[in-house]
Amino acid sequence: MPSTLRLLATLSLASLLAACASQPKSTLGQLPQLPEQASVDQLLLEASSQNGESADLLRLSAADLALQQNDPSRASQVLDLVNIDQLKPAQQVFALTLEAEAALARKRPRSALRALEHPSMMYLAELPLAQQERTQLARVVALEANDQTLKALRERLYLAPLLQGQAAFYNHQAIWALASQLPSDTLRSGAPSEIDLDGWMKLALIVRESSSAELLQQNVQAWRSDYPQHPAAAELPSKLEQLLSSAGQPLQHIALLLPAEGELAGVGRALRDGFMAARLQSVQQGADTPEITLYDSSRLTSLDDFYQQAAAAGAQLVIGPLDKQQVSELARRTELPIPTLALNYAEGTSSAPAQMFQFGLAAEDEARSAAQQAWADGHRRAIAMVPNSAWGRRVAGAFEQAWTSMSGQLLATSHVDQPVELANQIAEFLDLRSSEQRTKRLAATLGKDLNAVPTRRQDVDFVFLAASPIQARQIKPTLTFQYAGDLPVYATSHVNSGFSAQEIKDMNGIRFCETPWLLDQEDALRQQLASTWPQATGSLGRLYAMGIDAYRLAPRLNQLLLMPDAPVDGETGRLSLTSERRIQRSLPWAEFTDGQVRTLD
Repeated sequence: MPSTLRLLATLSLASLLAACASQPKSTLGQLPQLPEQASVDQLLLEASSQNGESADLLRLSAADLALQQNDPSRASQVLDLVNIDQLKPAQQVFALTLEAEAALARKRPRSALRALEHPSMMYLAELPLAQQERTQLARVVALEANDQTLKALRERLYLAPLLQGQAAFYNHQAIWALASQLPSDTLRSGAPSEIDLDGWMKLALIVRESSSAELLQQNVQAWRSDYPQHPAAAELPSKLEQLLSSAGQPLQHIALLLPAEGELAGVGRALRDGFMAARLQSVQQGADTPEITLYDSSRLTSLDDFYQQAAAAGAQLVIGPLDKQQVSELARRTELPIPTLALNYAEGTSSAPAQMFQFGLAAEDEARSAAQQAWADGHRRAIAMVPNSAWGRRVAGAFEQAWTSMSGQLLATSHVDQPVELANQIAEFLDLRSSEQRTKRLAATLGKDLNAVPTRRQDVDFVFLAASPIQARQIKPTLTFQYAGDLPVYATSHVNSGFSAQEIKDMNGIRFCETPWLLDQEDALRQQLASTWPQATGSLGRLYAMGIDAYRLAPRLNQLLLMPDAPVDGETGRLSLTSERRIQRSLPWAEFTDGQVRTLD
């Protein structure tokens, strides 16, 4: 069932309970009763013949009925007929709950949250339990839709004692989903003063940090001993139960398929070295590690022959190939003999075998991260600057899709071409030529020269930039020269390429997403690798990080399948799984400041 319909179904059930519940004490006012076999039009017609409170109660019932009939637009229209400030407190809570539900159904979560922050909510605890449940459910969904995960988790914990039966079961699973989404730093800090919340956070951290199914079983058992009275100790979330039950077949043998020759050999070596470094770290930590068999994909004549060879050797998982053509060939098949984590994304296909996962350093992920970060920073109107290439068009498309899905406006897209044309392109893009023409016309009218400064278009909040480091060094100063130096710039990681402090100053103010591997100077494995392979922290650093993540993802693929809302914190970003079994990255952010890279919170 779609989430909106599920929400409305749940809330409609709560509404029916509210209609049958005892009324609040008279000083708070009477709650609406929904007459049997009445239509919205009939209720509104009856309201037109009434006055004062009686009319308002009928209109509230009509709005409630419209919501139950999955017509949120009609419900909002009816609510516009009611002066909420003139209602009694209980009726205000009821009306604002309806307003929030309608806003959520119309994908306006900020409006829903504002409605539920009304001062009348201070009376909620004095209302019937059914109304408390309904309002709290609306608040939870509004917080979730506004990405206020920890607040939503607290609300669900508060709501839990009010629920029974199927509603209680659903809330229990939803609590787990929210806890699993929290950042690792938040989970580690815990909530010592809130025992139930603290237990959920510790359990979510265990799942995220247990490197194998066997270790997960041990850690969950220890957690149960530490939290014997916790709700999850009595009943583990169903998805976690499924994950624990799959621990009977530990991963013991991996076939690593990478090129040793050809144009991809350097990339293959970086991935291999990162992969083996992660395995070595696991050995040093005393963890059980799978056997690794290396295969050279550049010498393959048949993928079928490779899979037969790998299966005969006992491989339970294939990691690779890297070559996009080979990945695309696998994606066109109906099934694979061995589960496979490809280290690239297939082209020209929207589906792939159920046994196939795909993982890579896709710039599209970074474009989506840029959209999310700019939206979180309060921007709503964007322009995009991308290279005039197939790659640039793909990145622009990913940004536009993510940006418009959040109701952001993409005002224009410029495809950056040759450097000599850059100044003219930006001037046209920001409508500076029109400003210059207006100045010239005014000077001609007045008959004298004017020293007016051209002004750029004012409807732009920020620039999304996907460009090479060389282009970025030209674009940022050109924006300043063209009177647009105040425009925030959000860029992909491609702008960050090991420049000197003096060169970075040309890009001061540019914000960009980047892999945690290149931002976290204190990472123990990063320091260890840097002493052996200095290039691991340089231009090839992101590939080393991808190799590390490929190793760490191997035993967690089933976890991502069962709990897609519970991401894995990797060296290339927070890793989650899409419905197409593609690993999607969410990256941290940094900014060029005074010739240095400064990590942003």
